[in-house]
Amino acid sequence: MSPKEIERFAEHFVDTVQRGDTEAMRACYARNGVIWHNTDGIEQTVDDNIKVLKWFVETLPDRRYTVLRREVIPDGFMQQHILSATLPDGEPWKMDACVIVRMADGKIERLDEYLDSAAGAKLRAFGR
Repeated sequence: MSPKEIERFAEHFVDTVQRGDTEAMRACYARNGVIWHNTDGIEQTVDDNIKVLKWFVETLPDRRYTVLRREVIPDGFMQQHILSATLPDGEPWKMDACVIVRMADGKIERLDEYLDSAAGAKLRAFGR
């Protein structure tokens, strides 16, 4: 993929997550895609990650991503962003995050996500 194609893909991918469109998000991943988070060190399957996204969409219906920086790399992209939402108890919430995405054949093979663990713990208190 060209750098412009990767940039367009990255924009589309973030949009699918922000809209909570799980099927469009699933289509962004390779069949055997892997998602890893720094907070637990576990590699998830795409199906496992979709389950988390469904919970996430229900828990944070007003979520929004602010992309601070995105860099195209030879096999994908890196992105720094802030996820903002309102917690179920009405408290405003923000989490800093960074992803490193490795792609092949126009799909995500691996996504390594680095999350603010303190903000993540605050969110997990609501059921995940």
